[in-house]
Amino acid sequence: MHRRPFLTLLGASAAAWPLAARAQQPARLPTIGVLAPATSSVESQRVALFVQRLRELGWIDGRTIAIEYRFAEGRSERTAEIVAEFVRRNVDVIFTGGTPPALAAKQATATIPIVFVFTADPIGSGLVASLARPGGNVTGMSLQSIDTAGKRIDLLREVVPALRRLAILGEVGNPGSQLEIAEAHAAARSLGLAATTFAIRGVEDIGPAFESLVGRVDAIYVAASPLLTSNRTRINTLATGARLPTIYVQREYVEAGGLISYGPNVPDLLRRAAELVDKILRGTKPADIPVEQPTKFELVVNLTTAKAIGLTIPETFLVRADEVIE
Repeated sequence: MHRRPFLTLLGASAAAWPLAARAQQPARLPTIGVLAPATSSVESQRVALFVQRLRELGWIDGRTIAIEYRFAEGRSERTAEIVAEFVRRNVDVIFTGGTPPALAAKQATATIPIVFVFTADPIGSGLVASLARPGGNVTGMSLQSIDTAGKRIDLLREVVPALRRLAILGEVGNPGSQLEIAEAHAAARSLGLAATTFAIRGVEDIGPAFESLVGRVDAIYVAASPLLTSNRTRINTLATGARLPTIYVQREYVEAGGLISYGPNVPDLLRRAAELVDKILRGTKPADIPVEQPTKFELVVNLTTAKAIGLTIPETFLVRADEVIE
């Protein structure tokens, strides 16, 4: 198994001021409010990469900036609470991931700069006016999961040649997921596949969804969603128990026991997002910072899972993978 090493997130605390200096308080540090959409177990590695790139650019937590971390755990009500807190505290930048948190932040403030990452379709979801000229107070990194939906279905067909019936698992209420689901349906139709959507509104819907799809489908496509990512271990366990090949956008699913993922290189997206935050902290307006798209994509395969569900992955497929987990 060749795992990518991840940096450990270090929280730096400000040193105590000498008594003689208490009368003259230091200037307020620029503050970044980090709204991580999933659980800390998912997000801590991602945030570490973001913070490390900020350090390389001269922004050190507790010295040159202050960073406030909050985890929404895939819950919309928690997202709203965090956004309201950041707006109330008037942070200098809100950094977040996924379409719903970015939209929640945009709806809450028209003045605080917002930088997003892992957003499926920034234009279609209404986050920005255009990629080249975002306008307003929002910019960031596109996940491009919609444009690559067809590619993921093609990959599924390679490992499941008898694929005829496809389940598409997606979060209701997530605009990005809905756009990706629609594109996956269109790609499936063009290939002559029968695709059925299994809508997830909350964690309580995951188990019943799998109960209803067993015996009705040959494979599963899981659309990007903070809610589903937060519950990736349960999804993988159910998929393995049903012996169903499953494909995802994000590698975290495969690291947690999923079969295949194909999507943007996450460390690259996070480092580039940190560079956008750097520009804003140095005075550039979000409206003048183009939304960037992924330039690096990766195919990750979990051979242990393939063996567990009785699936043989062709050697020609494995040699094209960027990482094979054994």
